[in-house]
Amino acid sequence: MDELQSLMDAVRLTPDNIPLRKYLCGELLRRQRWTEAEIEIKDALKMAPHDMELKIALATVFCEQQKTSLGLVLVEELVSQPAPPARVWFIYAKLLQQAQQPRAAKDAYEKAIIIDPALKDAFLESEINMSLQKGTTPEPLRVPAHGDLTEEGSERLIDVERPKVTFGEVGGMDSVKEEIRLKIIHPLRHPEIYKAYGKKIGGGILMYGPPGCGKTHLARATAGEINANFISVGISDILDMWIGQSEKNLHAIYEKARSMKPCVLFFDEVDALGANRSDMRQSAGKQLINQFLQEMDGIDGDNDGVLVLAATNAPWHLDPAFRRPGRFDRVIFVPPPDENARVAILDILLKDKPAQNIDRKAVARKTPEFSGADLQAVVDIAIENKLEEAMRTGTPVPLTASDFEYAIKKHKATTREWFTTAKNYALFANEGGSYDEILNYLKIKK
Repeated sequence: MDELQSLMDAVRLTPDNIPLRKYLCGELLRRQRWTEAEIEIKDALKMAPHDMELKIALATVFCEQQKTSLGLVLVEELVSQPAPPARVWFIYAKLLQQAQQPRAAKDAYEKAIIIDPALKDAFLESEINMSLQKGTTPEPLRVPAHGDLTEEGSERLIDVERPKVTFGEVGGMDSVKEEIRLKIIHPLRHPEIYKAYGKKIGGGILMYGPPGCGKTHLARATAGEINANFISVGISDILDMWIGQSEKNLHAIYEKARSMKPCVLFFDEVDALGANRSDMRQSAGKQLINQFLQEMDGIDGDNDGVLVLAATNAPWHLDPAFRRPGRFDRVIFVPPPDENARVAILDILLKDKPAQNIDRKAVARKTPEFSGADLQAVVDIAIENKLEEAMRTGTPVPLTASDFEYAIKKHKATTREWFTTAKNYALFANEGGSYDEILNYLKIKK
């Protein structure tokens, strides 16, 4: 049995064994399994909340996952303690560099190598020096939403990213990318032209379509394309059990976005936050929608430079008021990738993987209606199949066409169920032709 699996099984049997948990966390870090490591470290910290090693491990995970703002909050607590270890100063330097604060990063790095010269890192030094030469202006990426306190009195924090992924790492979706370029990217790159026409830089785009087709990935790539800050907003970031708190949370997020322009504000599953008010019985939900519309209109602040993207699998549940000009005035259907796009996605998914003469086009032809997530599942199944073979023979071998044939037979397209529902709305609840794109995709004539 794999050593790591044995460790995991041992931890499940003795969950209170902190040394064993720390050893497991160390193994996960060594193997760069960051997501699993984060979960295990957080579980261990619940039992040993003051353990310095665990906190350093968690800061390392945040740093490696580019969760810069989360890492800064944690490490700033650690460096404020008496005689923090050199490793803490080193992680602090890396996080500050990610946050584009090179002067502060340089100070933290120098403290780290004074305490432990073995931490000297030529690559980090080069990054810091290059940033200093460019004259990057320091700006912290994570701050409390001022005045926004939970019932325990702790401040709600807003997580801000600076994504590195760009459109080049998004397979296909050319028409959707062009819409985003027109609405978001061109105004930022040519502000003088838009200003000449009295056109503000900002506004909203609503993306809808079956799940797994890359809406979230595209939103993050949009921020990366223009080197903008990125705030991803989920339901849990806003909804609160206390009356009026959800509206405050939403306002705090918008205020943070306004303070960090240009900023891409991305709302996932936006229909859960902006459901149709005519379907609601409680006034609390209606108040949140009213607040959302007010924020989009910029009544409480200037939204110029705040770029709003939202994704939904059920646009028919969204309140119609969101589609008025100045709000989500561009509604884009994101279909499953076509054959060429599936080839591009497979190229990305198979990059750096041991694939031997895989005909991407042949795989793409055999996967109609497959979403990007479905293609990821096909690749994962193919790898798992090959891993089983490698474990039996003791020799790793490349992926072959037969592995993909097996995976395609085993996995079915998850988009079909969505289109069954969407077709009914497109045929019988399509006022104003809102869902004509669905009918066109399904080749159905009205």
